[in-house]
Amino acid sequence: MWSTRSSGLVVLQASLLILRFAATTSAIGVNYGTIANNLPKPAEVANFLKTKTTIDAIKLFDANPEILRAFANTNISVTVSVGNGDIPALVQLPAAKNWVAANIVPFYPSTKIIRVVVGNEIMQSANKDWIYNLVPAMKSINNALIEAGIKDIKISTPNTLGFLGVSEPPSAGKFREGYDKDIIAPMLEFLRETKSAFMINPYPYFNYADSISDYILFKPNKGVYDPNTRITYSNMFDAQIDAVYSAMRALGYSDVPIVVAETGWPSAGDPRESSATVDNAASFNWNLIQKVNSGKGTPLMPNKQFETYIFALFNENQKPGATSERNFGLFKQDFTPTQPQPQPTDKKFCVPIPNTNPQSLQGNLDWVCSQGIDCAPIQPGGSCFEPNTLWSHAQYAMNAYYALKGRRDDNDCHFKQTALLTTNNPNYPRHICKLKKALYGLKQAPRT
Repeated sequence: MWSTRSSGLVVLQASLLILRFAATTSAIGVNYGTIANNLPKPAEVANFLKTKTTIDAIKLFDANPEILRAFANTNISVTVSVGNGDIPALVQLPAAKNWVAANIVPFYPSTKIIRVVVGNEIMQSANKDWIYNLVPAMKSINNALIEAGIKDIKISTPNTLGFLGVSEPPSAGKFREGYDKDIIAPMLEFLRETKSAFMINPYPYFNYADSISDYILFKPNKGVYDPNTRITYSNMFDAQIDAVYSAMRALGYSDVPIVVAETGWPSAGDPRESSATVDNAASFNWNLIQKVNSGKGTPLMPNKQFETYIFALFNENQKPGATSERNFGLFKQDFTPTQPQPQPTDKKFCVPIPNTNPQSLQGNLDWVCSQGIDCAPIQPGGSCFEPNTLWSHAQYAMNAYYALKGRRDDNDCHFKQTALLTTNNPNYPRHICKLKKALYGLKQAPRT
């Protein structure tokens, strides 16, 4: 599927909790693919993301000038891509300098370009010319950026997990023999030297089987045991990332950070693609977002929040291949979500205790807003500003904090004994705010 995924697509649906990138942590971005004839104009997309969502990072599959112009002065981070076929020529510095002059210099820094990815899933292509010129091209483009006076744009390349020769159990992960020392090790060395990240595209969807559906969809399950570490994995996403980490560690590069360049789930598919459903897509994406935003990391990399790009922003009706390839989108072309909110089995809400005094409410509100929760929706002009009461604003903030921290009951809904848990939806403040709050409402401080 590597070739048909070269223009991204997935599902940020009506109840995903989206975090902004913080200075030392990373969270959720989206892949913005454009293989379609019915997409909104880039300026409309940029305005939508800036004004109606807290998504502040996109990844492109090219360096589309119209999109780059549209995202100028939005403060939304942008990753641009070099085409696979351009890789051999870009090994030469003059060609790399021309590429940078044409695709980066006219737009930077007005457009917040943070990364150039060279190719997409090159190791899976079987094209020796691309594969063996990949790292030299990465180095050449990096040198071209430096010569242009640009020193804060990182270079990387997304990889499928097909580059693993061993992936189970996760602790035994190893890169494919031959590519490990000739391609991967030099790549990791370059990434270490330039303080960039190793980018991977884990897709539990492609390993779906009914017998392990709960394990793949982050639902309660008995887990999969790793006898080497005596760790039981509760979901495949963690296991896949840890397998890559183990392979990196085996080469001596466990210090290089990992970025999830693509992952997601289609909401529709061909008859043979029985797992490509709205319910499964909503379940995977909802649980993925909560997983990433929790900051718990993986068993082998605890307490980390991985920069993760969901595949993708829109359904793309002209993508080749199976029906699923055209139905990974988070939004329809009119910007409505593609999926309904999954209904948790233990719906709980954190709300102020009745008759809590105004001083305590204000204290709770101020404290939550100082902890990285985005309080912009309850500021004047925000989607949840009305009703403009201290009670409503404190209720919004307290429940947002509780949801973001993983709904750990007393641990996160205490507020010095001024809060309680309820199974009754507080419906704050009305339907449109509930929708926007669930989909767009949580973010951290902007990247510095």
